[in-house]
Amino acid sequence: MKRVSRWLCGLLYIAAGLNHFANTAFYVSIMPPYLPWHTGLVYLSGVAEIVLGAMLLVPRFRVVAAWGLVALLLAVFPANLHMALHPDLYPWASSVGLWVRLPIQGLLILWVLWYARPERSSSPRPA
Repeated sequence: MKRVSRWLCGLLYIAAGLNHFANTAFYVSIMPPYLPWHTGLVYLSGVAEIVLGAMLLVPRFRVVAAWGLVALLLAVFPANLHMALHPDLYPWASSVGLWVRLPIQGLLILWVLWYARPERSSSPRPA
């Protein structure tokens, strides 16, 4: 089950990263005004999601990828908080939805942290 979940998670991050390139204008529109280089940061976060999502699929790199995704999720949290605190800037979004995203981001962090833990061996333990 953990392997299937890891593949689902990795593929979701790859798709999300690709979406940064397919819908760049949307991501630029939700960037907080206090951040510089909006388009560059959108592309950078998209590349990070693609690379880390792909790394998550490779057992050798899964732990590094998991910690990288945690760092990425923490890095974008202030932008999500900014959106929740300023719903008037995002009239197309539900203010409740903007607040609900915040704890969901915590759940996403827990999900990727699951892959940072060592895999249990299926072989019996020595006596």
